[in-house]
Amino acid sequence: MGRHVWGDSPAMDGLVESVCAEIGAEISALGLKPLAGVVLGGGYGRGEGGVFTADGAAESLANDLDFYVVAVEGASAADLASIGEALGPISRKWTERLGIDVDFCAAKTPWRLKRDERRLMVQELVHGYFDVAGAKGETLFAGVRRLESSELPWTEAVRLLVNRGAGLLLAAESSEGKFIVRNINKCVLGAGDAKLISSGRYAWKAEDRAAALGDGLYSRALEWKFRPSAKGVCTWEDARALWLDTAREVLRKGDSSGLSGRSAYQAVRWIVRRRTIGEIGTLGQNPVVRILRRMIRCIASGEKEFRPGLRKDWMVFN
Repeated sequence: MGRHVWGDSPAMDGLVESVCAEIGAEISALGLKPLAGVVLGGGYGRGEGGVFTADGAAESLANDLDFYVVAVEGASAADLASIGEALGPISRKWTERLGIDVDFCAAKTPWRLKRDERRLMVQELVHGYFDVAGAKGETLFAGVRRLESSELPWTEAVRLLVNRGAGLLLAAESSEGKFIVRNINKCVLGAGDAKLISSGRYAWKAEDRAAALGDGLYSRALEWKFRPSAKGVCTWEDARALWLDTAREVLRKGDSSGLSGRSAYQAVRWIVRRRTIGEIGTLGQNPVVRILRRMIRCIASGEKEFRPGLRKDWMVFN
């Protein structure tokens, strides 16, 4: 039995193993020719999943189960869509059964994974996963170079802050306590991780990141992630202040080092995908950098509304 959760919980490790076995059998039974394989990623794939215990009750899984789907090389857009449609019922069935989100990412070809190999999401996946169906990960990810954590690009710190800022705004609009607390906690962790990425000190293991930061709030947020409760580690306002300080610091580093510069490629990329020029003053910068600058202004103003235009930009370039 592998380790899927943080700490000692044989029951939850066993649950993840059995769920993956059943889901793997269901996927195999579909006989999807464009599908190369499926692995479990995320916290449980890396052995850092959370366990929830309410008032001494039995343990349950606390985080989402994130499955990553790889198509055969050369699969068409229609093939990729058909894989997603076929896996949808499995996702819904297990989400209802487990009471957590069981997600299958949009299928990607090996070429697409290779193209995105400098993304944090891809690197975390290839550094920690669990085989579920089809070809094993060592085959699926054979073309993806495994980077040293210090090689992650500065833009991945920006992307992480954009996603955590979006989570803050979504939490501000929500009335669901669990959702709010979870996104506040993710914001604290995201801010710390962004600091590490932007300074070349990121680490693949959570405990190593906590040691590198030496920050008490980050360590408490990490403990919460592994053993969540109804009470968060700080308020929304505290998380907002931390996010703003970190976002401004990361942008200053990019501006001073020339990493946030402009290019015709990035300008065209924005115009083609958004069908608008957007703010003239940031035209030509990487889209996630443009979005972060706008998000800083929005969150700094005290607004608690995720403006439709900003939300659309985030969804397009996330």
